[in-house]
Amino acid sequence: MIKVNSGLIDKIKINENFNASVCFNCGTCSALCPVGFDILPRKLFRYVLLGDEEKILENTDQIFSCLLCRMCEEQCPHEVNITENIRFIRNYLAKSKLGV
Repeated sequence: MIKVNSGLIDKIKINENFNASVCFNCGTCSALCPVGFDILPRKLFRYVLLGDEEKILENTDQIFSCLLCRMCEEQCPHEVNITENIRFIRNYLAKSKLGV
C-alpha cells in the first residue's frame, strides 16, 4: 500500500527553483547519467509530486550518490533544475529523516 504525504512537496520545495513538475518524464536525464541510476531524477521527481515519501526513502542511497555533475540538466528539453531539485530533496532527507 502506498502512503501518500500530500504536504511532502511543500516540505521539499524551499523556493520556486524546485521545478520538478516541469519534467515530462522523457528519460533524457537517466540516459545521460554517468553513474547509471535510472531512478534519478525523473522517477524521483514523480515520487515527490505524488507524495510517495516511502519511495523517496527507499532511494536515499542513490539520491546521495548523485554526482550533481549537471550532465542531465544540460540536455533537459524542459530546462528542469535537476541538480538543484536533488539538493532540495537531500536537504529534506538530511533534516527530517536522517537527523543531520
